[in-house]
Amino acid sequence: MLSIVLMKVIGIVLVVLGLAGLLLGGISWTDRDTVIDAGPLQVQKEERERLPIPPIAGGILLVVGVVLLVKK
Repeated sequence: MLSIVLMKVIGIVLVVLGLAGLLLGGISWTDRDTVIDAGPLQVQKEERERLPIPPIAGGILLVVGVVLLVKK
């Protein structure tokens, strides 16, 4: 029973990653670091990070995720 639920969760994650790879070309996020924190003065640095997912990998992830979701 637990393995079926785990397979479904992994399938959903793979489908989401596959769609992100196909539609968006990857996943991106912003990383914020505090450089200086001296009382009321605070300087922060923002850096955009990106995890590129090639379209072929996105398609493979999507197909494997769908197979895991429909598999009984």
